[in-house]
Amino acid sequence: MFLTYLYVFATILIPVQLKKRGKITKFQARKAVHLFAGLSIFSSPYYTWEFWPVIIAGTLTLLVLLSSKKSKVKQLKELYDSIGEEAEEKVGYLQGPFHYCLSILGLITLFVIVAPDKLYFPIAGLLLMIISDTSASVVGKRYGKIKIKIPWIKTVRTLEGSLAFFISGFILCFIAFTFIGVAQAQISFESALLLSLVTSALAMIIELISPSTWDDLTVPIGTTLIIFLLTLI
Repeated sequence: MFLTYLYVFATILIPVQLKKRGKITKFQARKAVHLFAGLSIFSSPYYTWEFWPVIIAGTLTLLVLLSSKKSKVKQLKELYDSIGEEAEEKVGYLQGPFHYCLSILGLITLFVIVAPDKLYFPIAGLLLMIISDTSASVVGKRYGKIKIKIPWIKTVRTLEGSLAFFISGFILCFIAFTFIGVAQAQISFESALLLSLVTSALAMIIELISPSTWDDLTVPIGTTLIIFLLTLI
């Protein structure tokens, strides 16, 4: 548990310090925290007490919630200043990262209680949020040419970004379902392939129609619950 805390705090503090020194942009700092901090979920199935990941996720969720532009704690205000987006100015706190942490906390808690032997479902869903969302954003900003306009969201998506989400999502889901689900003899290799395909496609659609400040909730939670419920039918 201590090593997990150490890893997560390092993945937050390093980008913040690099942003303060002008080495990286706010966008790069936010994506670095988004990407590397979340990878700690891979440790979830391996604790001697299954509720340790819940405690870790809860701690970080509270930390992010308290990181605001009005925070009197210097380090928390620095975190907000380093990775906060313009869209979060109105709410005054790190809404996207808070939703990100809330998704991790909610899904890990639910599966630890309901299906502790099937943590590969929330891990797959969370990897989509952690890596595929970042991939879609980077590819869309750099290579996106075919615009996709959804009436009820303010952000313009791109076909290239969505394809990057789907491809990376399939690979990530396959890793989670195979190295945890198949390795623990919970599912077959063929099932892992099918689940990866359906999960990544569903997540791409959910991400496409979700507002950018809410997709850290809608993508992992919506995708994980739908896929898990489908396997029970």
